[in-house]
Amino acid sequence: MQHSKRVEYSIERLCHKGCKAVWGVIHALEQGQSLEETQGLSPEELSLVLAELKQIMAVYEGSCSTD
Repeated sequence: MQHSKRVEYSIERLCHKGCKAVWGVIHALEQGQSLEETQGLSPEELSLVLAELKQIMAVYEGSCSTD
């Protein structure tokens, strides 16, 4: 799936925070919170970031807990 450069950049910045931090980011985005890395993104772009992060983290399920 091709994303805009802004969406890709936000995902890269968020993923650099590490596995456990990304679970917190997912939770924050699900709660509608604003994050520095996602400022300026449209609601549609935020949805894409959230969906992509969930897809990425599905790979780590069981090896990186939310605790």
